[in-house]
Amino acid sequence: MWAHTLTWTEVDPSRHPFELDQDATKALTDLVSVLLPSPKVAEEDRLRSLEPVTRFLVDRYGRWACGWNWSVGEGDTDGGVIGTWCCTSHSVTTADETAPLVVAGLLEWRDWLEDLTERFATLAPPSHSTGATADPWHWERACTRLVTVVADRTQAESGWYGHCEQVLGWFLAYNGIEEERASEITEGAIGGRFGSWIAPDATVVDAVSSQFARAVGRTG
Repeated sequence: MWAHTLTWTEVDPSRHPFELDQDATKALTDLVSVLLPSPKVAEEDRLRSLEPVTRFLVDRYGRWACGWNWSVGEGDTDGGVIGTWCCTSHSVTTADETAPLVVAGLLEWRDWLEDLTERFATLAPPSHSTGATADPWHWERACTRLVTVVADRTQAESGWYGHCEQVLGWFLAYNGIEEERASEITEGAIGGRFGSWIAPDATVVDAVSSQFARAVGRTG
């Protein structure tokens, strides 16, 4: 249940239908509330106190749901995009106050995944060309735009580049590139150029995007 390890297959919204209306949202909030730790327990055992909540959401909706508390900066899990949830030590108060935050975090995470899917569709090369047969411009443009949006959503805070690498890998998987090869491409392209607490400047993004496009071009 570690969001950093989620694959595109596990988060792809088309594979995991999800929708909550007002009644379903209230019902889910009620179910979550009984699983929440007390503030004292949350403070004493920050890393494990929310496991029952996460496991419940994963069992109910799929492993993608484990990203519900992947908050911006140094929260429960470093370097995410969730603004609704801060961290266990600050966000866990009474059950009535905390349960809605959990559900809001889940919805925010799902919105992010759906937003990425729309971006992937827009940035993908023409359907008849992938890997080495696609114009490198498509891959370079996609990398530049995805790095930019992830840096913005994570506020380029602590560990943001981990999710950035993950999103680039998801984009490659969306375009049919095997997961292990996608990991090689993204790791090689970023190559330690990104750091915590600082958004990359245009020169760095250009270098990463160029390397990304070249590496994809070598994929047959």
